[in-house]
Amino acid sequence: MQIKANWTGGRAFTAVGDTGFPMTMDATSNYGGDSSAPTPTEMLLSALAGCIGIDVTMILKPHLDKIEKLEIIVDGERREELPKSFTTAHITFHVDGDIAAKKVWRAIKLGEEKYCAVSASLRTEITHSLILNGEEVSED
Repeated sequence: MQIKANWTGGRAFTAVGDTGFPMTMDATSNYGGDSSAPTPTEMLLSALAGCIGIDVTMILKPHLDKIEKLEIIVDGERREELPKSFTTAHITFHVDGDIAAKKVWRAIKLGEEKYCAVSASLRTEITHSLILNGEEVSED
C-alpha cells in the first residue's frame, strides 16, 4: 500500500492512496494552517475508529440486522511536549439493538487484538528516506 501526499500550499496536503480517493489535511491556525480540512491527528483517530468499526461489523455480520445503531467515539490523549503524540486512546462503542453484550465484546476484542491493522500499526517502527532533487540522500 502506498499513499502520496502533495503539498497544496500553506500547511495543507492532499493524499491519495491505492483506492484513488483524495484525502485533504490541514493544520489548525495555531500551526499556521487555515483549518480547511481535518488535521492529520484527527485522521489518525478516524482511521482507528473506521478500522475497528469495519472489523466489528465483519465479525457481527450474522447479527447486523439486529443492530440499529453503531457509533464509535475515540478519545485520544496527547503529550503536552513535542512531539504531541498520543499517549492513550479510549474507544467507546455505542450500540443499540437486540444483541447480547457478550457478542459485541467478543467482536471488539477480536477487532482490537487480531484484525485492526491501524491499532497494530500505531505500535510500528517508522523509517525514513530522502530523495532531494531526484537523488537519494543518506543522513550523514
